[in-house]
Amino acid sequence: MKAISARATRGLNIGSEVVATDNSGARIVRIVGVKRGKTVKKRQQYAKISDLVKVSVRKGKPEMKGEVFDAVVVRARKPWRRKNGERIAFSDNAVALLKDEKGNPKGTQIKGPIAREVLERWVSVAKIARIVV
Repeated sequence: MKAISARATRGLNIGSEVVATDNSGARIVRIVGVKRGKTVKKRQQYAKISDLVKVSVRKGKPEMKGEVFDAVVVRARKPWRRKNGERIAFSDNAVALLKDEKGNPKGTQIKGPIAREVLERWVSVAKIARIVV
């Protein structure tokens, strides 16, 4: 996985309920795992901005409820520092669902802004976003 140009902080735990910000049909999802995450042995994993996570749909279309998808964290409330010294934080935690392992998004548009770190790692997700901050 490509590195991001920021000092991202631990923002989301396993079990966190976040907003699905794309138009895939899911509204609220729960983080059930972090793929390719690095942590100390026996410590619970955490997700940062632009991380690949496994999510379970909690609210949304009835046929999607309970389904498990891969997703990318596109917004986080926890502030993180960029290399130029500025600190970035959003007003909510949000993910964009993926339909395959290559990183192609399930939806066709993302509501709201996404972080620039997502653009560096997931170009196909950033293409469907309205604003990149």
